Amino acid sequence: MANNNRELGNFLRKARSQVDPEQAGLPPDSRTRRVPGLRREEVARLAGVSADYYARLEQGRPIAPSPGVVAALCRALGLDEAGRTYLHHLVGVTAAPSRRPSRSARRLRPGLHQLIDALDGEPVLVLGRRSDVLAANRMAKALFTDFDQMPVRHRNYARWMFLSEESRSLFVDWEDQARAAVESLRLEAGRDADDQATNDLIAELREKSTEFDHWWEKHRVHQRTHGSKRLHHALVGELTVEYETLTLPGDPDTTLFVYTAEPGSSSRQALDLLAMWTLPGTGTPRTGTAQEHD
Repeated sequence: MANNNRELGNFLRKARSQVDPEQAGLPPDSRTRRVPGLRREEVARLAGVSADYYARLEQGRPIAPSPGVVAALCRALGLDEAGRTYLHHLVGVTAAPSRRPSRSARRLRPGLHQLIDALDGEPVLVLGRRSDVLAANRMAKALFTDFDQMPVRHRNYARWMFLSEESRSLFVDWEDQARAAVESLRLEAGRDADDQATNDLIAELREKSTEFDHWWEKHRVHQRTHGSKRLHHALVGELTVEYETLTLPGDPDTTLFVYTAEPGSSSRQALDLLAMWTLPGTGTPRTGTAQEHD
C-alpha cells in the first residue's frame, strides 16, 4: 500500500502539470507560474476539497479518499478513461487486487489455442499480465518475432519492444508503440503495486533502457483497446495493421490481440503474401503454444 501512496502523489503532480488553467475554467491570474499546469490549491478548489487535504494526498500520506472525492479529482485533472481507472486503482476505491500468480508463463486451455490457430490468416497474440506473451499463432510469429524461441522469462512484449534491435527496425512508428507499451505497463502496475514480477520487469527496463526510464517518469497511463501499427517487414516491406483487443470473460488477465489489414489494400496483400511464405512445412511452426523452457 505504501508503494501506491507514493505513486498516487507522483501521478497527481504529473497530472496537474499537464492541465491548462484556462481550459480548466480558472479565471485569469496575474501571478507568475513557476511550474506548468495547475497549482495545488487550484486542483483543490476545482475538486471541492481543502488545500491541506489535497497536499497530503500529493505527499503520499495514508489517506482513503471517498469515491466522490476521487471522481472530483478526475474531473479537476481532466483525466481520460485510462487515467480515471488508474487513479481508482491507486486509492483503492475499486476492490482490492486479488493475489494472482506471478509466473511469467501460464498454460492456456486447449480451446484458446484452437481459436488462435483457427484465425490462421490473421496474426494473433495472447498477452497476460504485464504484457507477458502467452501464445502466438504462426502469422504473429512471422509478423513480429517467434517468442517461443526465447527463454520463458524473456517472453514479454514490453521487454522485446525496448531491449530488442529487431523491434526497432520492424516498427516504423517505434516511439509511438514503445511509449504506449510503457503507459500500458504503468496501468497494469497500478492494479497491484506489490506484484514482484511486475516490479522486477520495470526495474530491469528502467536500468537497461533510457527511453523506458524517461517515459516511465512521465507517469502517463494508456489502455490498449484498439489501434494501428506501421511496420517495415524484412520479407514483405511496408504495411499497416489495425488491432482490436478481446478480453476473455472470467479471465481479465488474458487479452487477445487480433491484427488485420484493410481488404484490397497493399497491407492486406503483404499479409497474404506473408501467409503463403510461412505455410506449415516452410520452417515456421503452426501453433503458438508457449512451451516452458529456458
